[in-house]
Amino acid sequence: MVMEEPGQLKRALIDTTAGALAGAISRTVTSPLDVIKIRFQVQLEPTSSWALVHGNMGGSSKYTGMLQAAKDIFREEGLPGFWRGNVPALLMVMPYTAIQFAALHKLKTFAAGSSKAENHIQLSPYLSYVSGALAGCAATIGSYPFDLLRTLLASQGEPKAWNCHTSYNMSSTNIDVSLSSFQLFVCGLAAGTCAKLVCHPLDVVKKRFQIEGLQRHPKYGARVEYRAYKNMLDALRRILQAEGWAGLYKGILPSTIKAAPAGAVTFVAYEFTSDWLESILTWN
Repeated sequence: MVMEEPGQLKRALIDTTAGALAGAISRTVTSPLDVIKIRFQVQLEPTSSWALVHGNMGGSSKYTGMLQAAKDIFREEGLPGFWRGNVPALLMVMPYTAIQFAALHKLKTFAAGSSKAENHIQLSPYLSYVSGALAGCAATIGSYPFDLLRTLLASQGEPKAWNCHTSYNMSSTNIDVSLSSFQLFVCGLAAGTCAKLVCHPLDVVKKRFQIEGLQRHPKYGARVEYRAYKNMLDALRRILQAEGWAGLYKGILPSTIKAAPAGAVTFVAYEFTSDWLESILTWN
């Protein structure tokens, strides 16, 4: 068994700790937008405009706009409603970002053919993309149980029908250490926004699978029955048929607004925390 060099262990400790703290800060700050997004994603009733065009008048949506949803949540659940499910969300995002940053650096080192744990390894765009994708997969697998728990808690309102007691752009790895905080903020903002716009339909499908069979108060609309969808493609098809293209982009506004500060805060918090930890660990 090959022992890792002290420098590699120190780099791994810095990446995991800084990643976890950055994720926790970002998630807590953006939790209200995340709760609003989930409420829209699990709402089966089509938007009013789509229902009128297609003659589907089978029930109106509880949430019709971001501001209206925010007012309703505040009136019915108070301020704590905007942080519903935040504890499992933190348990999800902290290991997610910790695994993501640690795995990314390890994959970058491996791909560059270097045994040294340098802070900024230069890779080709292709290798950067592959490293980021693999790091994201590892992080998703490791944190999924807490993502499921977060969705179940955030999707229901009051009264509760179920209870429980319990994006940094990974392709942009060629980062110059001289970047200012503002430049880091802009990079994180752009990365998070673009990623959400592309991946949002799959996030909607994921949320529908996560709440299958979940009991909710009738005022929140129809529920997703157990085994309502056979697979991912069937879910996409059924949502398109019943809710139109708008159904695949339910919650896109709060999701996009959330993605920008979430990615930016994570980006900046990681860099500052990483530099701070490195200065502590190298101080003698």
